[in-house]
Amino acid sequence: MLSELPRPTIFAHRGASAYAPENTLAAFKLAVEQHADAIELDAKLTTDGQVIVIHDQTLKRTTGAEGRVVQMSLAALRELEAGSYFDPRFAGEKIPTLAEVFETVGKQIFINVELTNYASPNDSLPEKVSELVQKFGLAQHVMYSSFNPQALRRAHRVLPELPLGLLASPGWSGAVARSFLGRLVPHQALHPELGDTSPALVQRAHRSGRRVHVYTVNRPEDMQRLFTLGVDGIFTDDPLLALRIRSGETVGSQV
Repeated sequence: MLSELPRPTIFAHRGASAYAPENTLAAFKLAVEQHADAIELDAKLTTDGQVIVIHDQTLKRTTGAEGRVVQMSLAALRELEAGSYFDPRFAGEKIPTLAEVFETVGKQIFINVELTNYASPNDSLPEKVSELVQKFGLAQHVMYSSFNPQALRRAHRVLPELPLGLLASPGWSGAVARSFLGRLVPHQALHPELGDTSPALVQRAHRSGRRVHVYTVNRPEDMQRLFTLGVDGIFTDDPLLALRIRSGETVGSQV
C-alpha cells in the first residue's frame, strides 16, 4: 500500500488547495489532473451521523456561515457554498461528503483521511469512515491519520490492514508523539510539522521501520531540504511545484 507509492510521496493537502478551494471536489479532481501521488482530506461527522469533508471546526472561514460543524445536519451544510471565498470561479462548490469524494476519485488516487473529530472525540467517526472504505472497496487506497491516538486505535480495530499516520503537533505539544512513546500508538508513518523535522527525527523513525510524512510544505527550499533528508512524503498545497522539485527541477523561492 504505502510502499507502492512514489517516494517521496506528494500528498495534495486538502486537494490542490493552492489552485482550488480546499476540501472540495474541485480541489480533489484537480489534484488527480495534476498527477499528485495522493490527496489528504479532513473528515468530521454531522449531527445526523454523516461523514462530511471540512477542516475547520467552525464554518465561517470557508462558507461565511456561523456555527460549528458538529452542530449541523447534513442538509443544513449542503445549503452552504464553499467555493467563492477562494475565487468567484468556484462559486457553487459544496462541502462534499466523504462518500462523494470516494465515488469521484477513490479509485484514481491514494487518500489520506484525517480523522478530525477533535471537538467530539467520542463520536463514531472512525467506525463511520471505515464503513465507507469498505462500502467503496477502497482498503488498498486509503490510510488514516489523526492527532488523536484513540481515533487511530478505534479505526485500527475495524480495519487493521489500513496504514495509520500519527500526527504530531508542532513544538513541545507534539514531543511525546515524536518520541519513543509514540510507539505505544499503532502507526506506520509519523506526520511531523515542517519546523520539527530534523535529520535525527527522520533517522529515528526509519530505524523503527516508520515512514515520515511532513506537513505543510509549500516553499521550494523546504521541499528540497526535506527531500535531501530522505523524508518519505510531504503534504503540500502546491503539488505541481512539489512534483517539479522532486523531478530535480530548480525553481526560485515562492511564498
